[in-house]
Amino acid sequence: MNIGKQFKEGLLTNNPVLVQMLGLCSTMAISTSFMNGLGMGVSVIIILTLSNIVISAIRKIVPDKIRIAMFIVVIAGFVTCVDLLLQAFVPAVAASLGVFIPLIVVNCIILGRAESFSYKNGIAASAVDGICQGIGYTAVLLIMSIIREFLGAGTFGSGLLGAEAKGIQIIPSQFPVGMLTLPVGGFLMLGALIAAMQWALSRPKKSKEESK
Repeated sequence: MNIGKQFKEGLLTNNPVLVQMLGLCSTMAISTSFMNGLGMGVSVIIILTLSNIVISAIRKIVPDKIRIAMFIVVIAGFVTCVDLLLQAFVPAVAASLGVFIPLIVVNCIILGRAESFSYKNGIAASAVDGICQGIGYTAVLLIMSIIREFLGAGTFGSGLLGAEAKGIQIIPSQFPVGMLTLPVGGFLMLGALIAAMQWALSRPKKSKEESK
């Protein structure tokens, strides 16, 4: 287990959103405000880490033929717990995220890491993988959320004090580009981030080829 390598993969070289292209729907749909991004990101970190630990712990006693069904049952249990906790302690965030919290059950990031990593590795490594991949997902969500909220609505912190709270108005309301808060804005922003990540990852390869 190499924690530094796993962290680098989760955040950069194997980022679940910008490199693996997983969880794109939820990333575009809920990244309209900082609180949405933070709430979804923390939820995914918790669910992904706990699911990885449990799946890794029971992987040797679960028949291979029913592993996908087992993944879904484990993930669904943690999603239900997180959903109820959000409704109990931060109802504004729960109301803002809506159906996207229950849909974490079928989030490709959770299922993908269960299949490709935790089902094949030990508990400690799986826990670290869940945390690192979750941080990578959360980082992308927060970047998109802050940019879309700031440039699209001119505010920061929408939903912080309630589901209908508008947040702090930083840019006068007549100047923001409202399109960024719409679905097309999510597509454009995500496409720009993916392009930037692919460009950054390709630079070392080009440098090595040129030095030969």
